[in-house]
Amino acid sequence: MPEPIRVFAGDCTTTFEGDRTRTQRGRVVVVIKPDRTTLVHDVDGYQPVAWLTRPDALTVETGVASELQRADGDSEGQSPSGNRASPGDSEAQSASGGSSGLRGGQAASNGTAEPSPGPREEAADDEGFGIVARAGDQVLRVICNRAAGRAEYPASEAGAPVGTDPETGEPLVRARGDVVGIDSGVRYPLPAGATVTDESCSSCGLPTIRADAGDTVEVCLDRSCESLDDAVRERFDREWTCPACGSALRIIRRGGRLLAGCDAYPDCETAFAIPAGVVDGECDCGLPTFETARGRRCLDAACDRFTE
Repeated sequence: MPEPIRVFAGDCTTTFEGDRTRTQRGRVVVVIKPDRTTLVHDVDGYQPVAWLTRPDALTVETGVASELQRADGDSEGQSPSGNRASPGDSEAQSASGGSSGLRGGQAASNGTAEPSPGPREEAADDEGFGIVARAGDQVLRVICNRAAGRAEYPASEAGAPVGTDPETGEPLVRARGDVVGIDSGVRYPLPAGATVTDESCSSCGLPTIRADAGDTVEVCLDRSCESLDDAVRERFDREWTCPACGSALRIIRRGGRLLAGCDAYPDCETAFAIPAGVVDGECDCGLPTFETARGRRCLDAACDRFTE
């Protein structure tokens, strides 16, 4: 389950220290994303009045309303009252993302527990909050003067819908180059240039994908169900000859890339990445040429004998 987005609201004093220090006060909503990105929004426009993207360290304290109207302590990890934060009344996140405790005097399990299906809202009840985010020389401090409330909301990546998981029924979306389940966070990496089709895999029911890797191949979204590598290997393994030693080129995966690598390895280390395109001829060097989205090219991207 993806981690939640945390929301804090109230009359707050916000200070940003960086290339130019500025302090603002108003009724704002503070949003903290799972990657620790912290945004402070007021009533105007779409852009936050202050923010810090993926800070190196984040400290969140709650339940200290009587102290929060004082100036925030200067040391990282200190509470707004100047005292060192303790596990019972603060949440301190480092770059590793670990956390402990959200409500004052009550520790959370370990920051990795699954959020509830709906929002978890907490009443204002005079409990304040203090937030300190740091990234290098930049510091964002949000000190609550009067709290309005806070909550946690389940969140996920957002993308174009591409189908549903046949077992769980959860929606699948294409986001950041992968297909992601918005409830479980399950992720299916997509090959470069691949498209998700309207068809379903006959074995597992997931959507199929169409990818150009020497030929146009349609396989299951889940590579453990149906392998793109196997489909390309069946078509092109030993189909081409190594220009360095004359051995056959094998279809292999190495370093996360699909390659045509020399069968004489390690004596011959010649290898070429399979481009996202379709074979359409032969280069003057003897290797195949590919038609790609960026134009025609030789299998050897550095070939000096290739001509259009």
